[in-house]
Amino acid sequence: MTKLSVNINKFATLRNSRGGNNPNVLKAALDAERFGADGVTVHPRPDERHIRYQDVREIKEAITTEFNIEGNPQEQKFVDLVLEVRPDQVTLVPDALGQITSNHGWDTIKNRDYLVEIIAVFKNAGIRTSIFVDPDIKMVEGAKATGTDRIELYTEGYAKHFHDNKEAAIRPFITAAKAANAAGLGINAGHDLDLQNLKYFAQNIPGLLEVSIGHALVCDAIYLGYENAVQMYKRQLQ
Repeated sequence: MTKLSVNINKFATLRNSRGGNNPNVLKAALDAERFGADGVTVHPRPDERHIRYQDVREIKEAITTEFNIEGNPQEQKFVDLVLEVRPDQVTLVPDALGQITSNHGWDTIKNRDYLVEIIAVFKNAGIRTSIFVDPDIKMVEGAKATGTDRIELYTEGYAKHFHDNKEAAIRPFITAAKAANAAGLGINAGHDLDLQNLKYFAQNIPGLLEVSIGHALVCDAIYLGYENAVQMYKRQLQ
């Protein structure tokens, strides 16, 4: 079954909006694990506007499930944190400084030499690597040459067009997934997946190993309860 990694950034956003420690981000990570999530994801940014670097350190020490850290490796502070914490997986995202959320994947052809170099740094430390890519067969094939273990398909385009024509929306992702399978790359996915579109995506993407979901799951948790939301997302993947 495809694994569910809960991105807890939004808990940190809420905490930071008021100061103090409510909600408790470490507890949010532990609760995700306790409620059945297969992993916890965080995406620290240099300004620490949501997840703080100290949060990352504390979470790594506390959880027993898989830990995934996302971020832009062109920020040395991020690289140093990952090498210090040594999560199970690092997901490399080409975010610009101050960017609200991720909005595109790597150009794996243009950035090949850089990605080869930085991926080797993490793999030499025993950390599984994944890189954010758009559902473009050329970018997937380019990812193979970087030495990455996995790709994470950027799914905003699928989510945006799901209700208009779900067959057309998922078609490029199926093609990209088949290319990844042929190249021997593991497949993760994330961005704007929710209770409406997740099941169809998981059923149609061959070899889908993991989805990382934060914003939609936390929004649903407000109405449904955190434990119930995690379990509902897990059921979409069965």
